[in-house]
Amino acid sequence: MPPHSPHHEESARLPEAVVVSASVAPVPEPFYCRRCRRALNVRLNNRGLIVEYLHAAEQRGQPSDHRPEPAPLTEIPDPIIDCDFCSAPDAAWIYRCANQITDARRVTAQVIAVGDYQTRHHAARVRRTDAEHAFTQAWGEGWSACDGCADLIEARDLYGLIGRVVEALPAKLTRGKHLMRTRGQLHERYSDVFATLVPGRGRIAPGQPLGIWTHPTGEAS
Repeated sequence: MPPHSPHHEESARLPEAVVVSASVAPVPEPFYCRRCRRALNVRLNNRGLIVEYLHAAEQRGQPSDHRPEPAPLTEIPDPIIDCDFCSAPDAAWIYRCANQITDARRVTAQVIAVGDYQTRHHAARVRRTDAEHAFTQAWGEGWSACDGCADLIEARDLYGLIGRVVEALPAKLTRGKHLMRTRGQLHERYSDVFATLVPGRGRIAPGQPLGIWTHPTGEAS
């Protein structure tokens, strides 16, 4: 996904990973924007400190006209909960899994041979690339889903879910050679989601943005 420049570093750390249980509501609580009432993603530096809040829509290649104003979801009046998969409005369900982490690195230097550069000029082959940690993307434990994506999750149809999400993405992320890369990223991310799903799911309802959690037996908590 397109990189973004980090905002000011904050002293707060994300909550430590916890052992998930189907007997309690999803935690930790996600961040939302006070201004637009939509979901935010969190980026960390190599010390685990929050350096950026990013609108979830920007992760899907869509622009935002304002800086995030982060707050816990339950502090947002009437939050707008979109599907975390296909971005459809009015998500209906919350799923819970292990926290997903993605590390991104930035190129700091590229080394080529002098003789190679003299003969090939700007087409010289790169002999070594040096890189450093740029940020860590924390996707969180809770994933909201519309009814369509939820049906594919319930069926554990990984490729069906990827196909549905790709169709909803901007063309710049799926055109030509970008399609294979995007599908590969989605496959890696959603494979982890499927592999660590907690039994049951939460039904999003008015006043219940974290979901009314339903156990596999059908009992609500």
